[in-house]
Amino acid sequence: MKKITLVTMLFPVLVLVQSCDDPLTANKYNNETAVDTPGHDFIKEAIEGSSTEIKASEVAESKATNPRVRAFAKMMVTDHTAALEKLKKLKAKELVKGPDQPDQQDQKMIDSLSALSGDQFDKAYMQAMVTGHEKAVDLFKEGEEDRTNAVQTCARDLLPKIKDHLHSGKSILASLK
Repeated sequence: MKKITLVTMLFPVLVLVQSCDDPLTANKYNNETAVDTPGHDFIKEAIEGSSTEIKASEVAESKATNPRVRAFAKMMVTDHTAALEKLKKLKAKELVKGPDQPDQQDQKMIDSLSALSGDQFDKAYMQAMVTGHEKAVDLFKEGEEDRTNAVQTCARDLLPKIKDHLHSGKSILASLK
């Protein structure tokens, strides 16, 4: 009889301890976040990526010499500002904390782009956009597989536009060489 009582008493403790490894389950106990670790990482990385592309593209709107590069930069600011708003809503809904700006490495890239001019700037900016969008496509494909429906939906909604940006970016970059 004592063994059954002991097991009965320890079971809830074991469930609680196990739930601490998963932010989704931990949310029920401390409102830390409402998504699992991959969903949390997706939201953070997507916001950082969109913020980076907006800031780099704002620089490009004023520094680009090629009209196609300038038009691409304007499209990036418009499209990524809209995407960033969706991502921020998802972040708030899912109780994800963290900055809404580029990380240090991305900020260094933006700063180094700012130091360039002319054709050199255009090529470096477009290369950065292609590289960034290649990473974003991979990130958003992973987001489509997340176990949180809101993350899946967001990733599915934004991925086609990111793929379009990648295709356009590659085309413009190829024309600059």
